[in-house]
Amino acid sequence: MPAKVTSPIRSLGVLTGGGDVPGLNPAIKAIVYRAETMGIRVVGLRAGWEGITLLQREQGLENLIFRAEDPNTWDGGYVVPLTRLNTRDIDREGGTILQSTRTNPARMQVKDLPAHLKQYGEGRDPEERVDLTDEVIANMQFLSLDGLVVIGGDDTLSYGAKLVERGVPVWGIPKTMDNDVPGTDYCIGFQTAISRATEYINRIRSTAGSHSQTVLFRIFGRDAGFTALETAVVTWADRLIIPEVPVNIDRLADLVMHDRHNPQHYSMVVLSEGANLGVPVPEIGPADAYGHRKKVNVAEFLGEELSKRIHGVRFLPIDLTYFLRSGEPEVYDKHVAIFFANLVMSMVEKGEHSVMAAYRNGAFIATDIPGKDIPARRVDPAEYHEERYRPRFEHISGVYQPQ
Repeated sequence: MPAKVTSPIRSLGVLTGGGDVPGLNPAIKAIVYRAETMGIRVVGLRAGWEGITLLQREQGLENLIFRAEDPNTWDGGYVVPLTRLNTRDIDREGGTILQSTRTNPARMQVKDLPAHLKQYGEGRDPEERVDLTDEVIANMQFLSLDGLVVIGGDDTLSYGAKLVERGVPVWGIPKTMDNDVPGTDYCIGFQTAISRATEYINRIRSTAGSHSQTVLFRIFGRDAGFTALETAVVTWADRLIIPEVPVNIDRLADLVMHDRHNPQHYSMVVLSEGANLGVPVPEIGPADAYGHRKKVNVAEFLGEELSKRIHGVRFLPIDLTYFLRSGEPEVYDKHVAIFFANLVMSMVEKGEHSVMAAYRNGAFIATDIPGKDIPARRVDPAEYHEERYRPRFEHISGVYQPQ
């Protein structure tokens, strides 16, 4: 629930966490430009939650400021004073000028603690995880920050919700190509991801047709199939596999053979990275700070399974995931980033915090910052044809909402 600040906001920190998406820099720029009109100082925090957690106060503020021309500040220089001048043209760039990590301050692994924080790991196993939230709060006080603007997906925002529980003023801006942050129908980066996917999929058709291949496109979406679903709609992909609804690989093999009955003998399958194949997909490596283990490439896994059932066909797995993050954001993602940032700054102006900017039911609103107790958004299975393994179009009606 929104809370009221007890004193005027004069200084804000801003960070970007998790995977980068096109549209982060326009959001940062909009925050800085609006803040200047409000007389608020903005401090960029590099490397997401890592920056505000691991900065070494003992070095003094001047030695913690990042300067691109000074190699001595490249590691440990987590502080970037932001002004209209140094953010003037960043909206034309992809990625994030503040860089990003998947750090979770509440679950830092003992073996990864820097020397100045080793005391938190004393007497603990190297693999054990410790909570450094006290350091985050102490570092905010050191930097004289009255609050934080956090731009991220459900993992990054969930730690923001944890800070809210400690009484820290936090404002959230949702971003993720998965478009699955609870509380909002749209997240920065989604539209650009669909456009990038459409471009690359349509480009590869000539090669697939020339060599009679069945192409398996792996797209973002660990737990939610919004990105793959929308991509399958606009590219007319032959088949679609998402996390929310299991498929049967034998049934899929029959459908692929049907799809290949064309003059070029080729077909296209779009898969979320967390596609539900009805069988376990192996996971590799340890869980990250938010509890996620990495799955093997689901497109490669499916290609091997289909090869066992269909002989003489070349299955070509293509991983589009990181291509979707690339380059300048599309116009709509710039638009939403600017609107989300200004909505957040309006809440700052009102003295209300513990809120996230959101787009819901056709309106820009402020809502609660989602914690880990709130499940991420998922595709409604009614939008997926469980027999044909395609988007369902039979009952389209009502007001359009972005996937």
